[in-house]
Order: sequence, then C-alpha cells, then structure tokens
Amino acid sequence: IDRLSSQRMVMTLLACASVLMILTLIFRWYFSITRSQLHELEEARQVALEASRAKSEFLANMSHDIRTPMNAIIGFADLLEKHIDEKERVRDYIGKIKSSSEFLLSLINYVLETARIESGKTSLKKEVRCVSGLIESLADIFEPEVRKKGLTYSYTKDIQHDYVIGDETKVREIFINIIGNSLKYTPAGGKITIDIKELSSDRENYIAYKIVVEDTGIGMSKEYLPHIFEEFSREHTSTESKVIGTGLGLPIVKALIDLMGGTIEIENEVGKGTKTTVMIPFEIATQEQILEEKQKEKEFVPEDIKGKRILVAEDNELNAEILTELLKIEGAECTICENGEEVLKAFEQSAPGDYDMILMDVQMPVMNGYEATKHIRQLKREDVKS
Repeated sequence: IDRLSSQRMVMTLLACASVLMILTLIFRWYFSITRSQLHELEEARQVALEASRAKSEFLANMSHDIRTPMNAIIGFADLLEKHIDEKERVRDYIGKIKSSSEFLLSLINYVLETARIESGKTSLKKEVRCVSGLIESLADIFEPEVRKKGLTYSYTKDIQHDYVIGDETKVREIFINIIGNSLKYTPAGGKITIDIKELSSDRENYIAYKIVVEDTGIGMSKEYLPHIFEEFSREHTSTESKVIGTGLGLPIVKALIDLMGGTIEIENEVGKGTKTTVMIPFEIATQEQILEEKQKEKEFVPEDIKGKRILVAEDNELNAEILTELLKIEGAECTICENGEEVLKAFEQSAPGDYDMILMDVQMPVMNGYEATKHIRQLKREDVKS
C-alpha cells in the first residue's frame, strides 16, 4: 500500500510538473505574441504619426508657397486699378502679375504631378522621338533667360541613334527642371554646358544616354546634398536666395528617372557650381518607325484659324470671355455654349459647314464633354467625322 501510494504521488507530481511546463509554454507563447503585436502596433503608430507630420508639413509649405504669389497678384491688381492712367506703371504691374501667375501655375502643376506619381497613376508613353529635335527645343525655351542674364549656354552631343522610343513629355520635364535650376542659380555672366553621350546597353535593342548638365552657379553645401530629393526641401528660402522655387522640382525629376529605369547623380561645390549626371535607357527605333515619324513631321502644319467659325463649350464665364477675346484677336468667330447639351443642340440645328471646329470643355453641368462628343459623333452627318 505504501509503495502504491508513493507511485501515485510520483505520478501526480509528474502530471503536475507536465501541466506546469505546458502552462509555462502557453504563457511564453502568449506573451511573445503580445509583444510582437505591441511592436507591430507601435510601428503602425509611428507610420501614422509620420504621415500626419508629413501632411501637416505639406499643408504648411503649400499654404505659404500659394499665398506668396497670390498676395502679389491681388496686391498688384489693386495697384493697377489705382494707377490705371500711368502707362509705365501699368506695364510694370502687369509683368509682375504675369510672373506671379506663372509661378502659381507651376506650383499647382508640380503638386498634381507629385500626387500622380505617389498614387502610381503615372505611366510612360512609347513614342518615336528625335533626340536632336528635343535638345534644340530646350535651347529655344531657355534662350530668352540666357540672353537676359548674359549667360554662355552650349551643348555637345555624341550619339549614333538620333531616334529612340520614349516619353518625350516626361524627358522634356526632367531637363526643363534641371536646366531651369542651373539658370536660376547661375549669376549673370556664368556658364551652362550640356553634354550628351550615347552608351551601349546590356539589353538587346537598347542604348543609354548619359546627359551631363554643368553650371558655374552658387552650388550647395555638402550637408544639404543628401536632402536634395526630399519634397519641399530647399537649402535657402526664396527670401534668402532671392530665387523663387517650390522644392518639388527635383523630387519629381528623381521619381520620373526612377520610373524610366535611369539614374541621377548630383555633384557640386559651394560657390563653384553644380554638375548633374543623368543616365536614361531607351529602346532604339526601327528604320520603319523612323520613316513614319519623319513623314508625320513633314505633314504637320499649324492651322491658321482666321475666318474660322468655332462652336465653344465653356461653362465658366471668365474663361468664356477670355477665349472669345483671344479668338477675336486671331480673326475667328465663336459661339459660346454653357454645357454639353447646348453644344449638341446648336450643332444639330446647324447646317453642314456652319462650324469649322468645336472646342469642347470636359467638366460641365447637365452634360459633360465626353457625353456631348459621343452624341455628336453618332449623328448621321458627314462633317461629324472630322
């Protein structure tokens, strides 16, 4: 009996020890999961705080950058009204209103481009384009500013394939930003050089362009250089540098180059200038594609609208007034309609040939531009095809 009692006691103790071990393991497992979950929650909280901080910073920067040109536009418009009979002052105020408006528009465009990139909605077009033509068009864009500041602007190229497949609009945007920065930060009498070189690529039927933009501008500090691609980041404010900017141009440039599978590097020295090196891969256009593109270039002739009769869909009164006056200056007649339904009725009631073209707004009340265009295209008339 004593032996049986001892065995039972041992068994009971072993059972208790097993239960205790199991409970210990369960508690350890539970608390490890809890710690893991707490860690994940803390990470999520930090991300949310960072997003909230970024949003607050974005709104603060935006409100400041928008108010600056808006104050100038409203202020000079008031002064214009008070000095309307003084020709020289009027011309000066109008010039300042226009430059402030252009900056405000560029800021809005940058913000929209940033939003498109971050939402993943930016895609690349596949177009056959001439590289030499693009370089020359950039020179034309910057010529007035180069002449005004007395800068030396030159470019060299060493390329074998002049026609490549890529998104010309986005490539243009990249270099308008980079060269535009060189123009802004290079003092009068300075120098800007652009060197374009074609390099071979590992990918079949692809080449890469290495584009180097160098200037003798004010440069930037080594401490600021790691932050150059951060949104709204500027080493000096507009007040300090006397140069207007948003701090969005280079982040957009970096995002577009990344999208194209390219790279960008910036080297500089304070007071001596900046060197920007961009590498972008492009698919080589076939001979057939090149001939087709050259044919299109020959065929394109800007149309003279003098004497044309134009049907216009525009629901904003101010836009309609501006458009009417601009068309009148070009010698064209126009009929304004407030929405898509009115345009459709006006066109249905017209005889073939009464209107030479339709300028169609997109967002309008009653019927939008897409719907109106769809209905017009479905009419059984020969002139709707063109």
